Order: sequence, then structure tokens, then C-alpha cells
Amino acid sequence: MALAVTLFFSCKNNFKEVQKIGISANEPQGVAEGINAKRTDSGRVSANLMSPKMLDFGNRAFGYSEFPEGITLYVYDDQNEKSTIISDYAILYKETDLIDLQGNVIVSTPTKDTLYAKQLYFDQKKKWIFTNQSVTYKSQDYITHGGGFDSDKDFTLTEVLEISGQFAVSE
Repeated sequence: MALAVTLFFSCKNNFKEVQKIGISANEPQGVAEGINAKRTDSGRVSANLMSPKMLDFGNRAFGYSEFPEGITLYVYDDQNEKSTIISDYAILYKETDLIDLQGNVIVSTPTKDTLYAKQLYFDQKKKWIFTNQSVTYKSQDYITHGGGFDSDKDFTLTEVLEISGQFAVSE
């Protein structure tokens, strides 16, 4: 009887350990191609993320999805006007809902304002776009160079930080 009780209590539930067998700690738990993910808010599409390839590292302590071949992200305002964000590379952090865009980042708004940056962050929860890297922002009236950028997703509250140059756009 003592042997049976000892065996019963020495067994552990190792289901999570068994699940990890075959998945290297450095490998993604999934790979997807031809991504076209839509985010909705109150039944309306608020964002559409497209990418040729996604690597899912959700098995990490701070899970994320990596887009090694870049993304195209469409963000829609309340009037269903579309801003387009493209980058050569991106990481979406699942826990914080933050997208880290890197390499030739271009943002184009419905009003034809355009932002060029090496790196840009998009906080999907706060609906905020920002960077502390150098940027060039082209509006209808000015081209502005600076050391950072802050804006709401609709580009109604934009600010170029640490302005290093501003040029009037002439017709």
C-alpha cells in the first residue's frame, strides 16, 4: 500500500513539458504566409495588417509575432478614411499590443501628409504613433525634419520633435 501511495504522489502533470518537445526555444511555434488580419472595433474594421510572412513566438515569456518580410498596415479613422503604414520589418508584441516598425517606414494619410522614418511604433491600445528616431514629415505646406515624432492615429494631433529643419512647400 505504501508503494502505491508513493507512486501516485510522485507523478506530476507534465503536459506543458510534453507540448514543448520538438519545439526549440529559439524557433517559432508557428509560421504563416499571406497574412491578412483585420481588427474590428464596434463591428467596424479599424485596422488591417497584411504581410507575406509571420513567425509566431507566442511560446515565449513575452510573446510576439515577427514579420521578417515587412508589413502593410491600413488604419481607419471614424469616417472610414484610410492611413497606410509600410515597413521592411515589424514585431507585434501581443501583451502590450505595440507594433515596432523598422526599416524604410512610410506613413501616408488621407490628406496626403507623409511621414518617413527608420523606426516607428504604433500603440494599438492608445491609438498612438511615435518615435524618438530621425523623421521627415511632409504636410501640404511644409517639409519638416526632426529627431522624433508623436501623433494620434488620425494625424490630427501631430508633433515633430527636435526640429532640425523646416521648408515651405511651394506650388
